[in-house]
Parts: sequence; structure tokens; C-alpha cells
Amino acid sequence: MARYVTLISFTDQGIKTIKDWDKRMAATRERLDRAGGKLVDVYLTLGEYDAVAITEAPNDEVALRAAIEYGMAGNGRSRTMRAFTSDETIRIVKQLG
Repeated sequence: MARYVTLISFTDQGIKTIKDWDKRMAATRERLDRAGGKLVDVYLTLGEYDAVAITEAPNDEVALRAAIEYGMAGNGRSRTMRAFTSDETIRIVKQLG
């Protein structure tokens, strides 16, 4: 399964409802599970972004849908990047000419 890193900045709504963090994470986990993906973990962070989520999805379409659904909830803005594991990276670079 492909892995994704999502950088999250909370909206005003997202920070006002931060006490519902557990409910939001449970809903995200359930939504990804139904789509065949997985919420690996979420971290609150200091600095430019408020949170970082690590997810897995069977394909980019599922990952995109999850990102759009997150945005539609109104709690944050996100930037999602495809992440390649060490094993994937080694396999890819070994194919270079």
C-alpha cells in the first residue's frame, strides 16, 4: 500500500474544536478503513504546521478522496505528499541506468 504524509494547518474552526480531536481522528480512521486505507498516526506539531498525518491508501484516488473529505469538514487545510519507503526507494534507484 502507498504511504502518504499530510501537513495540516488548522482553520479557525479546527482550533476552536480541538477538544474533539479524538472524535476527528476516529472518524478519519474509520473513513480510511472503509476505503481500504489506514491512518498510521497523527502528530500535533510545533512550527509552520499544526499537525502531520501518516496514512496508507491502496492508490492515489483513495488518498485524494481522503484529502478532499478532510478539507470539506472545515477543520484544516492540508498538503499531501506521496512518501516512498526505503525498500521502495532502493528498488527504484537500482533500476537507474
